[in-house]
Amino acid sequence: MAMSVYQPPLRDIDFVLEHIVDLESLSKLNGYQQADPATVNYLLEEAGRFFAEVVAPLNPVGDAEGSVLTSEGTVRTPTGFKAAYQRLVEAGWQGISLPGEWGGGGMPQVVGFAVDEMMISSSLAFSLCATLTAGSVHMLSMHGSPEQKHIFLEKLISGEWSGTMNLTEPHAGSDVGALNTKAVPQPDGSYLITGTKIFITWGDHDMADNIIHTVLARIPGGPPGTKGISLFIVPKRLVGPDGKPGELNDIRTVSLEHKLGIHGSPTCMLSYGENDGAVGYLVGPEHGGMARMFTMMNTARIAVGQGGLAVAERAYQKALEFSWQRRQGRAVGAPAGEQSLIVEHPDIRRMLATMKAQVEAMRALLFYCVASVDRAYYAESEEERTAKQELVALLTPVAKAWCSDLGVEIASQGIQVHGGMGFVEETGAAQFFRDSRISPIYEGTNGIQAIDLVIRKLPMRSGGVVKDFLAEVLATATEASSVDQLRTAGEQLQQSVQSLGRASMALSASLAKGAYKDALAGAYPYMTMFGTVVGGWLMVRSAQAALSRIGANSADDDWLRQKVTTARFYCEHLLPQANSLEGPASGGADLLYELDLTPEMAAN
Repeated sequence: MAMSVYQPPLRDIDFVLEHIVDLESLSKLNGYQQADPATVNYLLEEAGRFFAEVVAPLNPVGDAEGSVLTSEGTVRTPTGFKAAYQRLVEAGWQGISLPGEWGGGGMPQVVGFAVDEMMISSSLAFSLCATLTAGSVHMLSMHGSPEQKHIFLEKLISGEWSGTMNLTEPHAGSDVGALNTKAVPQPDGSYLITGTKIFITWGDHDMADNIIHTVLARIPGGPPGTKGISLFIVPKRLVGPDGKPGELNDIRTVSLEHKLGIHGSPTCMLSYGENDGAVGYLVGPEHGGMARMFTMMNTARIAVGQGGLAVAERAYQKALEFSWQRRQGRAVGAPAGEQSLIVEHPDIRRMLATMKAQVEAMRALLFYCVASVDRAYYAESEEERTAKQELVALLTPVAKAWCSDLGVEIASQGIQVHGGMGFVEETGAAQFFRDSRISPIYEGTNGIQAIDLVIRKLPMRSGGVVKDFLAEVLATATEASSVDQLRTAGEQLQQSVQSLGRASMALSASLAKGAYKDALAGAYPYMTMFGTVVGGWLMVRSAQAALSRIGANSADDDWLRQKVTTARFYCEHLLPQANSLEGPASGGADLLYELDLTPEMAAN
């Protein structure tokens, strides 16, 4: 079974765009008429070819070489990265869904999301440069001044300049409100920035002509905590009157982190203002930085969930390929004296089926979430726009956390399929596991996402947003349970959504009586439960769509039947795990605090 380095899953992406996203109706909304399905399919085929041929071969190179901080204080990226990035800029794939008025493709975000999946699968480390830049574009498009848009957007959208997000400081971690970076106003309206930022993805590199940092800092005299934080644009090179990058700003790359994975992506410690101060420009009003940075963070959170999906897809392809090459043991019923392909063993098939089903569920959830972002902007009625805004708010922490968690699990499963060879670096399976491990930590750890889901999202509209959503899931389950091929799947989805509803009510009750420890203790299992159920709902919808098409084109029938079988496997083998999480989600915090977790007890 021959398989290329990476095979873009175009058929499944097209299926999700047609049946989960409903691209046909999306393309009829004002602003998206150019995104008809035929055009999008052609674009995705071309994008898939580009990333498979140009970027995917660099994934092991980036892992082996890593980015390097030279003695001159500049960052050198792995062999081939710079040339591939220039080809990416020339092709324009990174800007396909960015604003058309500044040179982007103007496609729906979900179309750009499909392109991004293939870029990330090709190389997560490489893709992060474009991902962070897109976040900068969204933030400036919404909150930048006309002058800032004129100076920065076109170059960021083209990829000639790249963008970063500077939040974390050595003493603060995820507690952004504890940051100390200072911004002192100057007579010309600029600010001088001084401070240190850590974990800055693609904070310095040799691929773009300029790097535009978005930096959170405090203006002296502002209120403490997050209310006193402002947002600034701080270019690596100051931009001259001609719009071209000129002299270096007062920013120094102190070091690169030595990481578990994504070695090709330079993760920098940056020092601002060691001399006169780094020149920065305020975005929006003073002390309004967190609200504007969240524009980038929410975009990044869904993108991080997509990182889980994209690396999982690559890990699945690698494991599937190996299972058709490796012979070991004799399968049940095989002739005596012959070794069987490991894909013939039931446990290997269980692992591969789990990986495949989870990847398809993740893709459906993420694409559904991003298409809801598109409709939140462009749906024809205010009522639908509001409903989609609520839905995006609800699903964003789930999309980030559940998908990034599964990405790690699937990559680990891929190593297991390889057996001992998976633990050997030269097979490549281990890289997917190491690369994927950052995703549950990025952009607010998954525990923080779970807290957001329970503390902020569950109470929306007095619980009405969750209640309405679960009612929609239950309606799908009821409909499916009346179809012979989906009866068991539909019945299991009914049980799981009812269990999720009970957990939702229990957590809401804890919040109502101020039992926040109990609510926080149940947040993570609730988030996992929520994602598992939403995955089951979208898999059932996929199966319904596949059944409706069988017979319409006999050439597709076998593939469509496999869609149904995959959905059944998810609902009958994986979805029941959601029910087991009702207890942990609803059980409160008492046991957590009865445990003696002191170092002294651990030593005994």
